[in-house]
Amino acid sequence: MQVRPTAIDGLIELTPRIFHDERGHFFESYNKPLFTSLGLPMDFVQDNQSFSTKGVLRGLHFQSEPFAQGKLVRVITGKVLDVVVDIRPDSATFGQHETFVLDAALANMVWVPEGFAHGFVALEDSIFSYKCTNVYNKQAEGGILWNDPDLGIDWGVTNPNVSEKDLILPTFKSLFAKVS
Repeated sequence: MQVRPTAIDGLIELTPRIFHDERGHFFESYNKPLFTSLGLPMDFVQDNQSFSTKGVLRGLHFQSEPFAQGKLVRVITGKVLDVVVDIRPDSATFGQHETFVLDAALANMVWVPEGFAHGFVALEDSIFSYKCTNVYNKQAEGGILWNDPDLGIDWGVTNPNVSEKDLILPTFKSLFAKVS
């Protein structure tokens, strides 16, 4: 498996080796001993899956302590632009973001540690899958406005389809005014 670290500590992209033959293909999407050897804390307790049509934008979402979630994210079909924002106040990269194109043809995935806001926009009709280190907790859920000008995220699309709930999320500055 190829491992690509990012400029943000703990955030990595993983691309498995895909074995093709006349029947199709095969790859490992998760291997606990391998991921543990990479220093990734992997105790998954919940798997989630969503379908999004092209142009749907979901995010930026997170869960607060003590229900913070680490996520191993990938697409099963399609392609998305995946966005991760560091919301760890003590981090040197607090408020910075990374983007990844997750493509079912590449089977690449991203490890999103606890302490990050996460979102994606479907570049094609896509099935998105993620393994979580903590269960969903409605009282702990939070989010940041997807088009917050202070974050300056280039989503690569115009007029995305965004839920009413995501359209009224707070800005990064208003959410973290006490720590920034």
